[in-house]
Amino acid sequence: MAEAQAPAPVPPPEPAAPEAVIQAPMRPAPPPKPLGNAGKDFRAGDFVVYPTHGVGQVQGIEDVPIAGQTLKVITVTFEENRMTLKVPMAKAASSGLRKLASEKVMGEAMETLRGRARIKRTMWSRRAQEYEQKINSGDPIAIAEVVRDLHRNAGQPDQSFSERQIYELALERLAAEVGALDRTDKVAATQKLLDHLKTVEKEK
Repeated sequence: MAEAQAPAPVPPPEPAAPEAVIQAPMRPAPPPKPLGNAGKDFRAGDFVVYPTHGVGQVQGIEDVPIAGQTLKVITVTFEENRMTLKVPMAKAASSGLRKLASEKVMGEAMETLRGRARIKRTMWSRRAQEYEQKINSGDPIAIAEVVRDLHRNAGQPDQSFSERQIYELALERLAAEVGALDRTDKVAATQKLLDHLKTVEKEK
């Protein structure tokens, strides 16, 4: 009599695929716009602004050999971050590299600080993304909007940790450009902005 064969093992069921999480796409950062004193005439010693790194200083224009060709690049150092950036001259404008803002543009940024905070009724995570986009745009007016919206006057609720981080980054970026324009250091420029905010608080 033939022996009965053991039934073949049944493979375990495959785990159900996780439900897809649908997220609203982030709006791409707007292209850099002219902020005064823009142009391709960069020279060694010039203070410049690169959107995602803030204020740096041009060390010179170099010819770099790449793939049998010579590429002209602008060498920019960021002393605080101890970083050197080489930006191709042909892509300087599209990358957002620019000279310091004109007095008119910086005046508009200072005037922006005087305005009333505009806080959107959306989740903090989305607002934080928008604030970071403004900071990384390199536009001093947009950065001033972040400082204005996240600044806390006496008697107002304290900032959360993440709000404080973004506020300090925006204040630092704006102060760096103000200091370069005023030919002072960032500490003096930061105090200038804080004094300006205190003046606005008293007026209100």
